[in-house]
Amino acid sequence: MKKFYGLIILMMLMFGIASGCSSQEENKNKEEGKQEQVELTISAAVSLQEALNEIKASYEKEHPNVKIVYNFGSSGALQQQISQGAPVDLFFSAAEDKFDQLVAEGKIEKEKGTDLLANELVLVVPKDADKGIQTFEDLKKAEKLSIGTPESVPAGQYAKEALENLQVWKDVEQNIVYAKDVRQVLTYVETGNVDAGIVYKTDAMVSTKVDVAATAKEELHTPIIYPVGIIKDSSHQEEAQQFYEYLQDPTSMETFKKYGFKGVN
Repeated sequence: MKKFYGLIILMMLMFGIASGCSSQEENKNKEEGKQEQVELTISAAVSLQEALNEIKASYEKEHPNVKIVYNFGSSGALQQQISQGAPVDLFFSAAEDKFDQLVAEGKIEKEKGTDLLANELVLVVPKDADKGIQTFEDLKKAEKLSIGTPESVPAGQYAKEALENLQVWKDVEQNIVYAKDVRQVLTYVETGNVDAGIVYKTDAMVSTKVDVAATAKEELHTPIIYPVGIIKDSSHQEEAQQFYEYLQDPTSMETFKKYGFKGVN
């Protein structure tokens, strides 16, 4: 009988030790929970690609528990994805209207968004082009001109506005090759598939295969503003807020400026 009771006591002691170890492990895990791996998805206009990739490298170095995943595309297509419930943490748009639509839908809280960057619209031609296209008015000489699809690509919307205000749109409309985003426009020009294209200044800067023929005057189109904001349904609000603030700090702004962007403020 004594042996039996002794066995019970021994089992109870072992259970107590195991429970204590388990509790300590749980507490340890809770403490380490602050450093658990988090994946942030940022839907961003494709024109931001080079600048954001550089910022990603520095941010992940400073925050090893956070992995930044970008979804680059046209702002219109990205906005539709978010509207339909795509799991996104931040939206970085190349147009205010696409961003404002998500605010109106309640996908982004107004106080958790800001107009961060500005850009310019330029006319580009292939290197060593001989079509004599040096101004937007010269586009009448182009057999093929590429712009982004205005309904979904902000750069295409701005391009159409500029050409309409210059009273050139009707002359070139039948020769336009529409692209899914501004980088596809750039590719068409680089490969010589079109005689000219209209892209952002920042896109032209990353290409060695095109020349900038002209820059559109600001009054010819809606201001090119890039808003960024946190998606309300993000499951990583704290980390999204931290990256949102990081995008606005002086170091990040210098990176954006290096790639041709301007600060709004």
